[in-house]
Amino acid sequence: MTSVPAVTAPTRAPVTVACAQLTAGDDMDLNIAAAGDAVRRARDAGARLVLLPENVAMMTLGRDRVLARARREADHPALAAFRDLARECGIWLHAGTLGILREDGRAANRTYVLDPEGAIAARYDKIHMFDVDLSETERYRESETFSPGDRAVTVDLPWLRLGLSVCYDLRFAALYRTLAQAGADALAVPAAFTVPTGRAHWHVLLRARAIETGSYVLAPAQTGAHPQDRRTYGHALIIGPWGEVLADAGETPGLITATLDPAEVDAARAKVPALIHDRPFSRPSPVPAPPSA
Repeated sequence: MTSVPAVTAPTRAPVTVACAQLTAGDDMDLNIAAAGDAVRRARDAGARLVLLPENVAMMTLGRDRVLARARREADHPALAAFRDLARECGIWLHAGTLGILREDGRAANRTYVLDPEGAIAARYDKIHMFDVDLSETERYRESETFSPGDRAVTVDLPWLRLGLSVCYDLRFAALYRTLAQAGADALAVPAAFTVPTGRAHWHVLLRARAIETGSYVLAPAQTGAHPQDRRTYGHALIIGPWGEVLADAGETPGLITATLDPAEVDAARAKVPALIHDRPFSRPSPVPAPPSA
């Protein structure tokens, strides 16, 4: 793997960021081109950090389809293109997630954070697998295709510390508390949220993670119709550390921007210093499983 470059401590200064909202399909070249257009528009709007959504280079369903389009890190055309793009634009680029082949025959759903020279500053593999049954016809089993990660990751940018996560991780508050207690000022949540769960839970969960941790939340998103009759919710969001929605992309492809000020993180955490109020407690005994028939 490419070595992680040395990073100096953040200055914790204000910075303009952008989150992209895209509608990726199963043509990687077209997806890479659309992401590149969004990043260049964000750069022209003054963003110094740009974030792309989950599955930015390939949006498809089914183990065979996903694995056929996944690549090893050293050979992934999207990673190479995004490294060139970060270098071209001179910005920090959170490259959404890519399907990276692993030796166990599955893929990692992996985030990369790239510095303005195109070097890999951080990697994060999605920890929590989306194994759910939303209806009789909408069923997902990510664990059949993806190997879960096992490591929480932060990365120091010039202005702030960024904590990394992906989509379904959003439902596991302990991960975000861990990232914030490790000094994260902002939390990245690239996603391809389904429409039913998005309508019910997307805004409230993202706002809750911001409120619980006193952090900015940056959530680039997929939106609209994708192959295999898949639909995603959209509404890429940037949320402030007091839980206020600073920008909402709605349901169409586009960009949202906001200026993040780490001083606002300090202010929120000073008002409600919950991150230092942990107390030990004993766990209740689990409820016994009912006897089988």
